[in-house]
Amino acid sequence: MRIARFLFDGRVKYGIVEGEGIRPLEGTPFEGISPADERLPLGEVKLLSPVSPSKIVALGLNYRDHAEEMKQRLPSEPLIFLKPSTAVIGPEEPIVYPPSVGRLDYEGELAVVVGKKAKDVPPEEAEDYILGYTCFNDVTARDIQRRDGQWTRAKGFDTFAPMGPWIETELDPLDLRLETYLNGQLRQSSHTSRLIFSPYELVSFVSHVMTLLPGDVIATGTPSGVGPMEVGDRVEVVIEGIGRLVNSVIRG
Repeated sequence: MRIARFLFDGRVKYGIVEGEGIRPLEGTPFEGISPADERLPLGEVKLLSPVSPSKIVALGLNYRDHAEEMKQRLPSEPLIFLKPSTAVIGPEEPIVYPPSVGRLDYEGELAVVVGKKAKDVPPEEAEDYILGYTCFNDVTARDIQRRDGQWTRAKGFDTFAPMGPWIETELDPLDLRLETYLNGQLRQSSHTSRLIFSPYELVSFVSHVMTLLPGDVIATGTPSGVGPMEVGDRVEVVIEGIGRLVNSVIRG
């Protein structure tokens, strides 16, 4: 099932995507899936970020090939950081290149959407707390990241957390093809089987640090091939079984 969040007739709703249409839900998917009788043409609604999270927990160095690319040792436990909710944008919304940034990078990722409140969850029960999965771009001011030595500012600008286009609820996340394209050219290509820590391990680990709330997002890390974007570029994160997240870069 594909669950989207959308704007139609001035109202924000969740809905189930069915082919070229969308069936609005009564309430949110965190309260139960209760679709209405009406069906709207997908082309007549504006897709938004599939959730509005209280927080985004992101991962550094969670692909073996990316750790090798960055000449870093494989971590012995997940390396997590936070991106603010104000960084979230949806599909086709612009990524703003801030004037204070010297190099802006894409990082295509698989993201976990939390379905219910999670605290101290055992790894073997983590799947029960996951609503589904979506595409994510961990936009990064690379020069600031290197200069600061920690990642909050470099990862936290407005528009630095594109996600979408929807949540896929029926998916095995353990071996999905993930690709990132820049202006139609393939830049990243890997499989989630190369993750060091699986989505289930991450939900468990993070829930032992902080309580995860319905709609929170865990971005599982990026594979090798990260690189810079320029004003006017178009970046696409494509994940098998989910779809394609597309955003363009504009000048701040």
